[in-house]
Amino acid sequence: MSWLTIFIAPVLVSTIASWFSWARSLHQNYAAARTIGVPIRVVPFSPFNPLWCLVDRKIASLLRHLPWIGRGNSISRFGWRGWDMEDRWRCHYEMGDMFVLVTPQYNMLQLNDPEAIVNVFKRSRDFPRPVWVNDVLGVFGPNISCAEGHSWRTQRRVATRCFNEANNEIVWSEALGLAEDMIRYWSSNTSVKSSAEDIRTLTLNVLARAGFGKSFKFQGHEEDKPTNKLGSLSYRESLALILENLILILAVGPKNLATLSRYWLPSKLRQVNKAVIAFQAYMTTMYEEQKRAIADGEESSDNNLMTLLVRASQETANDGESRGLTESEIYGNMFTFNFAGHDTTAHSSTFALYFLAANPEVQAWISEEIQQVLGGREPHEIDYRAEFSRFKRCLAVLYETLRLYTIVPAIKWTGDQSTTLTVADKTYDMPPKTIILPSCGSLHTDPKYWGPDSLEWRPSRWIKSGSDSATATNEKKLGDEEIDMNQRGVFLGWSEGARDCPGKKFSQVEFVALMVGLFRQWRVDPVVSKEEGETIEAARKRVMGLIREDSGWVLLLQMFHPERAPLVWRKV
Repeated sequence: MSWLTIFIAPVLVSTIASWFSWARSLHQNYAAARTIGVPIRVVPFSPFNPLWCLVDRKIASLLRHLPWIGRGNSISRFGWRGWDMEDRWRCHYEMGDMFVLVTPQYNMLQLNDPEAIVNVFKRSRDFPRPVWVNDVLGVFGPNISCAEGHSWRTQRRVATRCFNEANNEIVWSEALGLAEDMIRYWSSNTSVKSSAEDIRTLTLNVLARAGFGKSFKFQGHEEDKPTNKLGSLSYRESLALILENLILILAVGPKNLATLSRYWLPSKLRQVNKAVIAFQAYMTTMYEEQKRAIADGEESSDNNLMTLLVRASQETANDGESRGLTESEIYGNMFTFNFAGHDTTAHSSTFALYFLAANPEVQAWISEEIQQVLGGREPHEIDYRAEFSRFKRCLAVLYETLRLYTIVPAIKWTGDQSTTLTVADKTYDMPPKTIILPSCGSLHTDPKYWGPDSLEWRPSRWIKSGSDSATATNEKKLGDEEIDMNQRGVFLGWSEGARDCPGKKFSQVEFVALMVGLFRQWRVDPVVSKEEGETIEAARKRVMGLIREDSGWVLLLQMFHPERAPLVWRKV
């Protein structure tokens, strides 16, 4: 037997075994899907397979360009992350309110019935959240995103007490100040390519203050920054590095990353390890300070999340009903709060900014509201608690953006038990380990619920007015406006049910403050390409095309290349 055979044989055997395992799993899942009795489409790779996620868009795109395959193939249509953002409601109009995507890992039931979706969220025991989806957030310890049962209930109780109006007041004040700093930087440039990076900086700075009580001055992406040596990373810098390299940290593991960093490796890997160490050190220091202050009877006047988390955990442990959080759970939840509060807000704000740049009439519409609420005052002079609720149009911009581009989709499953689900008066049997996916791409754009212009970005669809008479003044109409949430179950911007996003109000306050800071006195336009003889109308259409065609999934839904559409700001 040759040496070549010795080396090839194990690889060949392993490959054949893997193929048989794949085929067997796909066959078993197909058989389970058939028992439900709804249309089926087979996708040979799972969206939960990390290797497939690296190439899914490229392969789907390649298949579409092959004349004998095109867009009708299951892989090219359903086999890549983000297909639902392109397909929208069309799949459900073809196959009904339910159909199943069969993969080798899990069957994924797509659901487009609002009443059934509300039922799924109500029945949390029958349809738990598959917490393993959020394992990536367990880097620093157990947390609310990964917990189940009693542990989750304890952590949810503590988290709810942390995301309160005292903390939201910090978010409001910090975001307003940073937005004003950012608009000064943007307006000093003839054009801005770094809008997305600058928004990420702003959201990180808001979290530094609201999360840890650390304030940082806004610094634009193109401005000169001091270089930090390894080991001297700030909280904000260490968190930014961790978020940018989260998949790497998860794949290698923090302990293995530390071990590898002792040897000669690329500086980036060593820098990531230093960020993990620095962030852990910041959390430990803050935790010990707060725990010591509580033990000494000192009451902190700062309502940052770390202070509130430790305080709420201590109070929960002393109320005689349940335990508080462990030190590891506090670290894990602080990181989860930072991840969820940063990336989701940064991406949704970037989408909204580019939508606004392409729609000047909406900029004028929200500015009208901002001017009325402020009434000649500076933004920091108003009372957040009394007047935040008046910014309904600004909030409508966020709702409309999340309607079309849902950053974090809701997900449920049947767990280890079979159960039933009623859709349109018919009851279906749901096999164990069936993923239930409310079809946000369809629900959020279905003309049945949103009208014939459901694919258009139109924030005013969220506003209803109690003063519709022709004689009502514009000021009265603005004062009577309310947010119209449409039918329950057709909008899932922050999920639903017991496990909805605890930081929902946090994100809304930050976004509205950003809108007030930017659009009180300023307007934004895309830069017109003079070389190509482009008009401003054509430039705005180009921006809308960039949003539509150059967005997709990394960890979350985001614009891939917003820098391709530079923006320019003008004062009004």
